[in-house]
Amino acid sequence: MTADRILHADEVPETLRRRAAARTGFEDEYPFESHWIETEGRVLHYVDEGTGPVLLMVHGNPTWSFAWRGLVKRLSSEYRVIVIDHLGCGFSAKPQEDVYTLDQHIQRLVSLVECLELSDITLFAHDWGGAIGMGCAGRLPERFRRFVLMNTGAFRSTRIPLRIAACRIPLLGSLGMRGLNLFSLAALKMASEKPLTAAAKAGLIAPYDNWANRVAVKEFVHDIPLRPSHRSYATLEAVEDGLAQFLDHPMLLVWGMQDWCFTPHFYNEFCERFPKAVRHPIADAGHYVFEDALEELLTASQQFLADTQI
Repeated sequence: MTADRILHADEVPETLRRRAAARTGFEDEYPFESHWIETEGRVLHYVDEGTGPVLLMVHGNPTWSFAWRGLVKRLSSEYRVIVIDHLGCGFSAKPQEDVYTLDQHIQRLVSLVECLELSDITLFAHDWGGAIGMGCAGRLPERFRRFVLMNTGAFRSTRIPLRIAACRIPLLGSLGMRGLNLFSLAALKMASEKPLTAAAKAGLIAPYDNWANRVAVKEFVHDIPLRPSHRSYATLEAVEDGLAQFLDHPMLLVWGMQDWCFTPHFYNEFCERFPKAVRHPIADAGHYVFEDALEELLTASQQFLADTQI
């Protein structure tokens, strides 16, 4: 098995370097230097900006590290901000094999944390980033200190919006998500309450420009574990079981309350599980809370970080 390691730029496949350099339409939005690691022979891209206490930001589907750009720009003046692109997403490699289970995503994040020797981590997580990030924290609890969670889940649920359930229909769903890019395109309109800028649209959609590059978009949808027979159900159950150990850790819950996917039901369950958490619901924001309410998200995050500093 290939040892996990940080890659020098000249060790990164040229196709990945070219893609990371091609930022047409969103150059100013995403000016960050690219970094890569190799874990189990797979190449992952990440951003590493600033110095200071570590903020680890973990995205969902169909986004990538671009989603966190506003927080990276503002928070990297005081913190070391590290933002991963999951395998199949952003500027990471996009293998076509079956390597996209929740357990594998968690383990790759574990590899990043260990490769970079991160500690006293504050996790920022959105969408799938909640299950992946809290799964990583559960496996490396001594390395995590604070949590900022938004419009996400890290526990079992049978709730699934009809429009996402439809994407799981065999053949038809794959054609829509990978052939027509309907999932990613729909998110540009349905995931936010306010119209996205042209640069935001260009950046969010850029990595998912053909059938092969949309593999993770489809796999994330099919990896939602609704019943015990699902391949990722036991993994999500373990993530859920691991939440209790962080009951007394500082936590901020920021929630776009207009989200039709991770609805206020998920917010309320997090509030019940973490009664000491700082709560910051945003009434007029949707799923992409970092687009709809960036300034409010930043203010709440900065206050939380200042109040809970080491």
